[in-house]
Amino acid sequence: MENNGLSNENDVVFRDVILLALTGFISMVILLIPFVNPPTEEESTSIPPGNVIVELFWDDKRDVDIDLWVQAPDDIPVGYSNKGGIFFNLLRDDLGIYKDNSPVNYEVSYSRGISDGVYIANVHLYREDKTPFKPIIAELLVSVVDPDSNKRKQILKTSKKLEEIGKEITVFQFELDKKGKLKKNSINNKYVMLRSGNKDSVELINNDELSNN
Repeated sequence: MENNGLSNENDVVFRDVILLALTGFISMVILLIPFVNPPTEEESTSIPPGNVIVELFWDDKRDVDIDLWVQAPDDIPVGYSNKGGIFFNLLRDDLGIYKDNSPVNYEVSYSRGISDGVYIANVHLYREDKTPFKPIIAELLVSVVDPDSNKRKQILKTSKKLEEIGKEITVFQFELDKKGKLKKNSINNKYVMLRSGNKDSVELINNDELSNN
């Protein structure tokens, strides 16, 4: 009888130990759940960078170098040879497949703030991938981030067939107010050469601003 009593007591102790261990494990899992894939600061804010965004896309399978050139009001042209102006910055200069491990052919420029006036967006077919050259389609998108709501809205989009190596074309001229509202009757593609812009122009603009002040 004594052996049976000891056996029952051991069974009870064993069950209690198992239950305590299981309870502890479940408690640890519950405590760790909030820390699994916590939202990052970037995800929680979800505010896109820049205010005026100009993006250029072309065929990912073509080793063609197409350059994006942009100009904000009272600023200098910004592109591969001059990546920063007063308002715009070229964040990605894509050479095509050459020396590029990314899967897309893509260039993008962002502005810091929104200036009231006329913006220009050009593309320049810099380098071909084969001879004779096969024309390629370039897609240009323009978006604006509302300064009050921080919401991004696409305002312009088009595709252009590029057929001549070395040729620069104006895809969009358009006018924005300080809130980023597009004046639709201002949209045109009258050619303005931007590739001639250089950093010396910054000093001219700065001198003009100082003289006006």
